[in-house]
Amino acid sequence: MPLPLYLLALAVCAMGTSEFMLAGLLPDLASDLGVTVGTASALTSAFAIGMVVGAPLMAALARRWPARSSLLGFVLVFAAAHAVGAVTSSFAVLCATRVVAALANAGFLAVALTTATSLVPADKKGRALAVLLSGTTVATIAGVPGGAVLGTLLGWRAVFWAVAALCVPAALGIVAGIPARRGPEKPTGGSPLRAELGVLKAPRLLLVMLLAALVNAATFASFTFLAPVVTDTAGLGELWISVALVLFGAGSFVGVTAAGRLADRNSGPVVAVCGPLLVVGWLALAVLAERPVALLTLVFVQGALSFALGGTLITRVLYEAAGAPAMGGSYATAALNIGAAGGPLIAAAGLGGSVGDLGPLWASGVLMAAAVAVAFPARAVLAGGLDVRR
Repeated sequence: MPLPLYLLALAVCAMGTSEFMLAGLLPDLASDLGVTVGTASALTSAFAIGMVVGAPLMAALARRWPARSSLLGFVLVFAAAHAVGAVTSSFAVLCATRVVAALANAGFLAVALTTATSLVPADKKGRALAVLLSGTTVATIAGVPGGAVLGTLLGWRAVFWAVAALCVPAALGIVAGIPARRGPEKPTGGSPLRAELGVLKAPRLLLVMLLAALVNAATFASFTFLAPVVTDTAGLGELWISVALVLFGAGSFVGVTAAGRLADRNSGPVVAVCGPLLVVGWLALAVLAERPVALLTLVFVQGALSFALGGTLITRVLYEAAGAPAMGGSYATAALNIGAAGGPLIAAAGLGGSVGDLGPLWASGVLMAAAVAVAFPARAVLAGGLDVRR
């Protein structure tokens, strides 16, 4: 895989740390700003909504810009949003900075996804995306747990400053490693915007986007509220939150790496195996969360299965959106973040019920069951091979 691909993964790591870091910071942040944990979880949804809106919007705006300029601009805006978030004492302002950061993240990821696939032969898109998404898994392994430890020791604001600082080497890497004009074709030599938007009418693309949204909703429903499950349900100390996050991240790295090659050839087995196992896993986690060993083991397993399936579906979205070379990355980004926005909202609604902190885990099981129910009638389509010549 080419070096620029790994430099893009570095930037994805910085942004992924921000997207996932609230899982370990919500209790402290909520207490500091005088809101409930449920209310503070709206920050995750605000970020995800910004990603959903920003992905197609920023990708459309960036179609006429060189890829390197687009990627660099998005990283710098992202860093500035975190610097403002680190100093504010207003929950509303913090929400606003999360939306701005999400818009920048969405634009970056939409351009990065299409740029990554342009750096490799057509039959290696899955492997290229596995490298790019490894930035997210490294964020969950190192960035997010490290942020949780930093938040425990120095407070949540220090974590925001750390994310802003991470953007500096990412920006330098983009300048040094991405050719000035490398990336998706520009409108002068490629598809008009209307034609690229028309690709969204394709039933196969819509099916895969729906599945990606449901899988990510299940992942974020539980991941966002993992901290109180670790401390309150399992009775472990606060530093064990970092351990759980590391295990989830390690699992996600294993999953996305293992599924990378399969996604280029035949994604059917990944969907057929991971989907039902995720349903069973989330429900088992809800039942066994009081047992620390079972909790930590299942956190690893669910991370691996979630990212194996999610990474495969991202690859499928890009293959199915081959007719939209500039906008295809935004479709994958939007689908994933529709799930990331909806999952925590659904999970938060269940926090006040009789199941308490376990509500998000049950919600994840229901969301994955819905994904399996959608995928089963379309299993022939999902099991079909991909035309890598497109």
